[in-house]
Amino acid sequence: MIVEVVGGADERPGVQVVDVDDLARLQLALGAVTDEEADRALREAGLGRLQDADTGLLDVAALRSAAEPQATGEDWSQRFDGMVEQAGGEGRLTDDGATVRVPVESAAGA
Repeated sequence: MIVEVVGGADERPGVQVVDVDDLARLQLALGAVTDEEADRALREAGLGRLQDADTGLLDVAALRSAAEPQATGEDWSQRFDGMVEQAGGEGRLTDDGATVRVPVESAAGA
């Protein structure tokens, strides 16, 4: 699953959740936006924020809400829970389990 922040110099950045059925990976992909624009767009969308240039913090409940309506597999909810559990086992969840740390990539490479 990929959370994309895309936009251009003359347009307001937008956030979209794509590849929602691919729960083997979770990443934040930034297009032609500054870190400040990406952070603002993520916060305004209610999906999270940037921790730094290499790491995003995504709200687990908001991510589920944004992605689940697009999911096609009957077992998607269980697979999503498994993805979050794996992130916890890797030390990528906050202590309260509400936020997951994800790598930031270029949207061009997504």
